[in-house]
Amino acid sequence: MKDRIISAIVALLITVPLLLLGGIYFEVLVVILGLVAMWELMRLRNVPKMMKYISYVLFFCMLMFGYSYTGKLYIVNFTFVVLIILFLFLPILYYNNTKKYNIEDIFYLFSSIIFLSSAFNLFIKVRSFGLFLTIYLLLISTMTDTFAYFIGSKYGKRKLFPKISPKKSLEGFIGGLIFGSLISTIFYVLVIGNVSIISIFVLSILLSTIGQFGDLAFSYIKRYFNIKDFSNIMPGHGGILDRLDSIVFILFGYVIFSIFI
Repeated sequence: MKDRIISAIVALLITVPLLLLGGIYFEVLVVILGLVAMWELMRLRNVPKMMKYISYVLFFCMLMFGYSYTGKLYIVNFTFVVLIILFLFLPILYYNNTKKYNIEDIFYLFSSIIFLSSAFNLFIKVRSFGLFLTIYLLLISTMTDTFAYFIGSKYGKRKLFPKISPKKSLEGFIGGLIFGSLISTIFYVLVIGNVSIISIFVLSILLSTIGQFGDLAFSYIKRYFNIKDFSNIMPGHGGILDRLDSIVFILFGYVIFSIFI
């Protein structure tokens, strides 16, 4: 517990000031977190070191230059996607060894790059639209996770998906959904307040639900690779992906549903 508290304090002391500053300071933070997240996924699969280094470079390029977001449409630069395909597929001719580098490795690297670059790019894009919008989305994630944990620990009896995450319960899911949606909606109405309360409450419910299923999706990945945490970079908490699992899917959900509000 001591390590968990210390890690949380250190993380907050680093991230909160950069979040408040925004701009290049926040972008640097996001790039670093994204590269660490890539490293966490790369270490799960045994691919040649050269391909891992190439993947880091491709991830960085895609993160910084591969997307544009107007607030209504999220557009992917297909030129960068084609470059990723070429840089990942062509080396298979060089290695010519299915045990060393094969088609499964290619698709694993490709999906990792696209998935994480789009997720961390959205961090940057959403922050550029405003600090309070970013806080609203973070509140959905943190409040949902917090209340799901405490309510599930105290009242949880019916397991949600025991084979994926044995500790998560239906009671915790519902509790996290209710309080995460209410708290984030109140914040949005009081601080931002440019949309009807009903629209924001519905949006908050949808995003809270997506965030919890995103958490389960990452739990499934860990179960598949037979690991407890993605890394131990944050003692007591695990890795970057262990901490950002729900907010990543909340960002994806926001891009989809924000066009209706």
